Amino acid sequence: QVQLLESGGGLVQAGGSVRLSCAASGRTFSSYAMGWFRQAPGKEREFVARISQGGANTYYADAVKGRFTISRDSARNTVYLQMNSRIPEDTAVYSCAATWLGGTSGAAYSYWGQGTQVTVSS
Repeated sequence: QVQLLESGGGLVQAGGSVRLSCAASGRTFSSYAMGWFRQAPGKEREFVARISQGGANTYYADAVKGRFTISRDSARNTVYLQMNSRIPEDTAVYSCAATWLGGTSGAAYSYWGQGTQVTVSS
């Protein structure tokens, strides 16, 4: 089993940068592909980015491509989401998740963090 804990959210200004972190417990962190999802008020949860078990392969939603970067540090059991050029539409609760299967559907992810709120002011 994997437990996930996000940090790094808060109130941020548009145009700047912030990095979210997701710390994982358990010895099998490197066995999971990791993803970030977000849910804005009144909207469904949406896929943001994912990274493969070894970190070599990444995939992004069109809405964040070129602005966000996902990475992982296996020594620290942590996955990151670097958010650059933020826009108000990025305001959401951001959650990390772990999957054996990969993909962009939340249904494929077995373990979830509690989420961290990111609010982007214009």
